[in-house]
Amino acid sequence: MNHWLTILTLVPFLGGLVVAGLGSERKNFVRNLALTSSLLSLGGAICMWLHFDAKNGGLQFVEKFDWVPTLGIQYFLGVDGLGLLMVLLTAIVTPLAILASWNVEDRPHVFHALVLWLQAGLFGTFTALNFFHWFMFWELGLIPAFFLIKLWGGPKRGPAAMQFFIYTMVGSVALLLSFLAIRLATGSFDFIELAGLAKSGVLTSKLQAAFGWKNIALIVFFGAFLGFAVKVPVIPFHTWLPAAYSEAPSPVTMLLTGVMSKMGVYGFLRILLPIFPDQIRQVLTPLLWLAVATIVLSACAAFAQKDLKRMLAYSSINHLGYCLLAMFAATAVVTGVNHSDLQKAAALDGALLQMFNHGLTASALFLFLSLLEKRTGGLRGLDDFGGIRKVIPVFTGLMGISLFSSLGLPGLNGFVGEFLIFKGVFPLAPWAAAISTIGILVTAIFLLTLIQRVFCGPLNERWAKLPDLTTAERLLVLPGIALMFVLGIWPQFILGVVDATVVKLVQQLNF
Repeated sequence: MNHWLTILTLVPFLGGLVVAGLGSERKNFVRNLALTSSLLSLGGAICMWLHFDAKNGGLQFVEKFDWVPTLGIQYFLGVDGLGLLMVLLTAIVTPLAILASWNVEDRPHVFHALVLWLQAGLFGTFTALNFFHWFMFWELGLIPAFFLIKLWGGPKRGPAAMQFFIYTMVGSVALLLSFLAIRLATGSFDFIELAGLAKSGVLTSKLQAAFGWKNIALIVFFGAFLGFAVKVPVIPFHTWLPAAYSEAPSPVTMLLTGVMSKMGVYGFLRILLPIFPDQIRQVLTPLLWLAVATIVLSACAAFAQKDLKRMLAYSSINHLGYCLLAMFAATAVVTGVNHSDLQKAAALDGALLQMFNHGLTASALFLFLSLLEKRTGGLRGLDDFGGIRKVIPVFTGLMGISLFSSLGLPGLNGFVGEFLIFKGVFPLAPWAAAISTIGILVTAIFLLTLIQRVFCGPLNERWAKLPDLTTAERLLVLPGIALMFVLGIWPQFILGVVDATVVKLVQQLNF
């Protein structure tokens, strides 16, 4: 048995312990140690990627042994294409966030320790396959994020952090109660075993036998759905996100939008779809309407914003709404559609690609906002600038690439995922796909408005001496920009790894 996944999780966790114990006096050493820990994790994730058998859609790097046998709890780790993709995304975004927060002067040892513990929680969430310790990691991601917002955020950080904590805790409690009900009915916390029970129809019958309620499986599903819906977030469970994203320091927002928001989408793909496919089908039309509302209404809300961070926060909800649309449509039972399994696979391939691409692009955009705030004394209003491309052309060009990636311009990474989602969803749920295209149009309008109001037009003389990107800053943003082009031209880099996993998921959804 290998222990790659355990080691990968322990590296940032132990690194955080060491960093926290160093104190704030040794600032440079603290920063270098935190960066080294995150780079070691990145190296480990890349090694796993290179050793992953892409033709095998099953679990790899598995670690499994009894932990608390009397409670049916096992230490069970493993990754398929989905889990490995999220591990790689976490490993890429974290060092970028650490570098973006290099100049944090207030208790840097605590700040960087919390970032590393957040990374450990994310690694655990994307690799654990038994609910008991998966839920421990799920909650471990919440605590560092709360303190990062609360202690280093903006003027309204207190209410924003509390709202974030309350929403996510309510979702977590609902999720916990649902899985306790499943444990009482089946005696298992194992995601893979539970998916097998769902496939055979045994899970629903066991829940009904244990509780004596005909619709108990649907109630349990809604509890689990709430836990993940808050995390994505799905409209109307989204109101914590704009405040949290805008009040958090921009490097922390990079982690929130780049990786933490994927925890909810991952939960849908890893847990809800395999374990509750029948329940999803029972309420498929309302779920599709929620996905459509998440896409369209969040895009309209972004268009109405004057604060750049809030605009991009709503844009983040919009982009993850496409993943929801693909996932819900993939459970549909359709007739008269040629090769429906291929359409479902295309939609889910697009969802996985969208998760990775959004994490990459959104974290890059918030990184650019961090650099802009640093130059302007914290200003980030849509009307605070104007014409600054004349004085910072490199910054404008590179951020423009990220904005066009977010818009879904062909040739950049944002295009391929959305294209595959709509290719798959149109035959499966044509009305939902058609209405959702409004979100694409509104996204183009507000992103082009951002470019016009901030970078184009007459130069605001206040920014006549605004400095362009330094060499170090250019090196910081260039890896993400390069990946946007690589994945836009060669999406098979991701699709080749996740496709076999998607095929197995489609088979799981069939009955």
